[in-house]
Parts: sequence; C-alpha cells; structure tokens
Amino acid sequence: MSENKSRREFISQSGKMVTACALFGATGSVAYAADNAKQTCETGKPMNITANHYYLDNVLLEAGFNFHGGVATSTRTELKTLEIEDGKIIALRENKSHADASLPHYDAGGKLMLPAMRDMHIHLDKTFYGGPWRSLNRPAGTTIQDMIRLEQKLLPELQPYTQERAEALIDLIQSKGSTIARSHCNIEPVSGLKNLENLQAVLSRRRAGFDCEIVAFPQHGLLLSHSEKLMREAMQAGAHYVGGLDPTSVDGAMEKSLDTMFQIALDYDKGVDIHLHETSPAGVAAVNYMVETVEKTPALKGKLTISHAFALATLNAQQVDELATRMAAQQVTIASTVPIGTLHMPLKQLRDKGVFVMTGTDSVIDHWSPYGLGDMLEKANLYAQLYIRPNEQTLSRALGIATGDVLPLNDNGERVWPKAQDDASFVLVDASCSAEAVARISPRTATFHKGNLVWGAVG
Repeated sequence: MSENKSRREFISQSGKMVTACALFGATGSVAYAADNAKQTCETGKPMNITANHYYLDNVLLEAGFNFHGGVATSTRTELKTLEIEDGKIIALRENKSHADASLPHYDAGGKLMLPAMRDMHIHLDKTFYGGPWRSLNRPAGTTIQDMIRLEQKLLPELQPYTQERAEALIDLIQSKGSTIARSHCNIEPVSGLKNLENLQAVLSRRRAGFDCEIVAFPQHGLLLSHSEKLMREAMQAGAHYVGGLDPTSVDGAMEKSLDTMFQIALDYDKGVDIHLHETSPAGVAAVNYMVETVEKTPALKGKLTISHAFALATLNAQQVDELATRMAAQQVTIASTVPIGTLHMPLKQLRDKGVFVMTGTDSVIDHWSPYGLGDMLEKANLYAQLYIRPNEQTLSRALGIATGDVLPLNDNGERVWPKAQDDASFVLVDASCSAEAVARISPRTATFHKGNLVWGAVG
C-alpha cells in the first residue's frame, strides 16, 4: 500500500512539474495565443520560425549504445545541425555546418531531440480544461449508465465552449511534445453532429501544427441511443474511424452491436476504434468476437483498434499469448492509457508478441476523470515503472509507446531516426538520452511539427 502511495505521489509531482509551463503555453504560429504566452515560463515563450528552409544547430542526437558484456549500459550522443526544408529533415550535418550561409539558423541549445509524441486516445470535444475547476462528485457504485445519464444533462452546458477548450487542450499536449493525436468525438442524439463540426473547425485552424484523426464515438451506446444513422452521417461528414462502446454492458447485445459497428466501417471504408471497458467474461468474449470478425473479413485487417481492453487483464499469460498471436497476425492495435490501480494490463506481453500498443490521455479533466496531464512521456514513464526492469536499453525502448514506436536507436544501438526525408516533427527535451527522458519525465523546451515551431523556443 505504501509503495503504491509513494509511486502515485511521484507520478503526481512529476506531472505537476512538467505541467507548470504548459498550462499557459502557446503555439508559436497562432497569433491569438500571443498575449497569454507573454506570461509563460521562459521555455514557453512564443516564437515564430517563418522560414521554410533553415538550419537548427546544437541538436543533441543519440548515436549508439555503449555495451558491457552484451548489455547496453549507457547512450552515446553527439551534437549535429539539422537542415530543414518544406517540413522535412533534408540533411544531418556536422554541428554548425551551414552549406548555404544565407539561410537562417537557430540554436537548439544542446537539448535532446526525440520523435514527436502521439496522443492516440483523447476527447478534445468535451472537457472542463480551460474553464473553472470542477470536481467529479461521483458516489461509490456509479455505473456507466449513470454516467451516460449525467452526460446527457451536461453536454448542452459544455457545447458552447467546445472550440475554445479544444484549442486549449491542443496547446497543452503540444507543450508536452505531441503533434499527432486521435480524438474521440461524441456522436449521439444529444450532440448530434455539432461536436464533430466544432472539432473539425478547430482542427482546420490548427492544421499547420497538429495532425488529428477523429473517431465518431457513440458515447451513449450505438444501439441504446439509436445512433446508427448519426454515425453514418458522421462518416459522410469526414470522421476517420467508427467508434463503439461496451457492447454487452451498455448495448445489451454484443454481436448485434459489434456487427453494426463493423458494417458501418465496411460501408464507408473506415477503421474501427472501440472503447471496451468490460472486465467480465463478456469483455473477453467481445475481444474474441472482434478478432474472429477481422480474421474472417480481410477488408478489416489492420483497421481495428481496441481502446482500454481491460478484459485482457483478466487472462492468464498463456491466454494472452494465444490471443496476442492472433491480434498481431491481423494487425489489431491496442490503445491503453496505462492504468494504475487494480488492473495489471499485459502491455509488455502484447508488445513482445508483436501487437502494436499505443497510448493516450483519455480525459484531461472532465466528468470522467480529473487526472490527465496530456503528457505521453509520463505515459512512457508509467509503462516503464509498471512493466519493465529499468535499464538503459529497456527504458529507451519504453519511449516507443509514446511515439508510435519511432525510436532514435534500434535494439542494436544503430541510429535509425532521424534520417533524411523524415518529417521534421520532433520535441527538444532537457535530458541526456531517451532513457533519462523516460525515467525522469524530463522537461520539454520546444515542439516542432513538419518544420513549424508550435510550442516553446529555440535560440
């Protein structure tokens, strides 16, 4: 108990430290944020890089592992100059080597360059973030049906603030190094398509600095709230994924709920990303049914994401292995928030079996949870604390859950990122290497998306 308490305190304090600047952070390319940003920490001050071709000097890159007895014991680094043009890294050069002296150059200050992070499960369309503090006041025994009824009353109150609060959330996650996201968006009779329209308007404004997929999410039950027609309209309106929710405990008809979800996806050639919270045998049955459906339907291969998938925590190691082998073969993705508490998710076992596991914030602060920090490096740290033995190599590998498995070094310690023609999407971190960044949740100083400085500052 005391160990769990101290771990939670460490997580909370670490998150508060790296959140301090971000709460008032601004995107350098967005004019409306400039006034607020003047009050930020020094590393969060606004700054524009207007050139589409420039050099970035004093970038600390990982160069390899130092091995002792076949075990990576430390990480070698070197300072380099990046040449960036039209959103791409077109060359890695010797530090401060400028082939064209007429081009502008900026100074990364020796900060470590890591791949841009990816918040692959967030709800940008409904949040208290950016408004006054509100606690949850959820009594013990509150069910998901109770929460649906609460949300049906709350959504009309939140909807007028959807766009400004989504903007604030994007500022927050950019300040933590994320420039790619997948946002679930309520599609149900109370909201109609309004949340989708609001979110699309925000994402259109932020396109230069932020890429985001949208999941049409029938939060009140695909069948229970009779949302199939609205979901189909959302697909026509440009949503990227068909969402779903607990087909047994909410919809009360597992096969019909899942079949409806998959049919919408097939009809519009979309992917699927379902919220599956169920930990009863019904949750395991739902996972098996979905994997079987993909196995039988080649058009769905590589198009199924199961978010949360808490039922996997109820399986033994052999059962996980068998299911993970099938998932990997069908390119099924797991999106996990890396929960702490009673659930011990088999995330490492899934990754070891070749299942793609990604992470996300879920709620920053809303009627579901007040704890989210919007920080994928914190999620990598949680994953490392919960699931691996910490050493230089395993800590550096843990970063992959935050970056879509884009890592500076491969398992042999060879640099595989960045390379010429990679997107210039990265984060500068005050750390000596990936392992330290994960272990210490190191502060971020600047975030770039396709060559655009979207948060922070360089010299």
